Amino acid sequence: MSNSDVHATTNLSLKGKLALVTGAASGLGKRIAEVFGDAGANVVIADLKQADAQATADAIAKKGVKTMGVAMDVTNEQAVDAGFAQVEKQLGQVDIMVSNAGIQIVSPIQDFTFANWKKLLAVHLDGGFLTARAAVRQMIASKRGGSIIFMGSVHSKEASKLKAPYVTAKHGLEGLAKVIAKEGAQYNIRTNVICPGFVRTPLVEKQIPEQAQELGISEADVIKTVMLKDTVDAEFTTVDDIAQAALTFAAWPSNALTGQSLVVSHGWFMQ
Repeated sequence: MSNSDVHATTNLSLKGKLALVTGAASGLGKRIAEVFGDAGANVVIADLKQADAQATADAIAKKGVKTMGVAMDVTNEQAVDAGFAQVEKQLGQVDIMVSNAGIQIVSPIQDFTFANWKKLLAVHLDGGFLTARAAVRQMIASKRGGSIIFMGSVHSKEASKLKAPYVTAKHGLEGLAKVIAKEGAQYNIRTNVICPGFVRTPLVEKQIPEQAQELGISEADVIKTVMLKDTVDAEFTTVDDIAQAALTFAAWPSNALTGQSLVVSHGWFMQ
């Protein structure tokens, strides 16, 4: 059975749920939002630019679900809280929140500027905290509970060269998820982490020439000997693979699955 056949036969429902996905105007976040819409969820697209967020929201609305686009800088406390308040006013309180917004900067640690270190940690860790806090507040108020999903990485488990702040941030998200899983259990709030391998999104495409230059090898060798070296089949993880993992976490009916991380990486990392 092909991957497309597997995805076509997946039958998990989010009907009546409201999902907010950050960084959802493109890449992984966009595909997660689309799959949530296919499963019946009403979907909020949060991204830096209102126009980009709304364009994706409008496309998903054609699936017959309610959508809205929200401009949200996840590193800004006021912007996050205002965005969630706007969502609550227009569509209600969120049931599912996917903290997906992310950036990547690669450099040897001796050359890493403190400004870039802080910038990357702010997007991943501050953004994860601020959006999760806003979601938890709404989930407690609604008395429906919910599901919070952090976008981790195989780098939540192990390290790679040139990625000191990224690896630090992705490890940190696992700790944050475990704390929220413990604190949220009494409110029926589940919190989990998806840990993708390399997915060929614009974020990863940008890294290929950067790593080739830093490591002094060809772009083909970056893919073969760095990105896919430890996979079982030399294949990139796909956006559909990650979206299906997000759907599973979002639709899971109980606290039996909380505080966990799921590695989706073609065997790059095996727990």
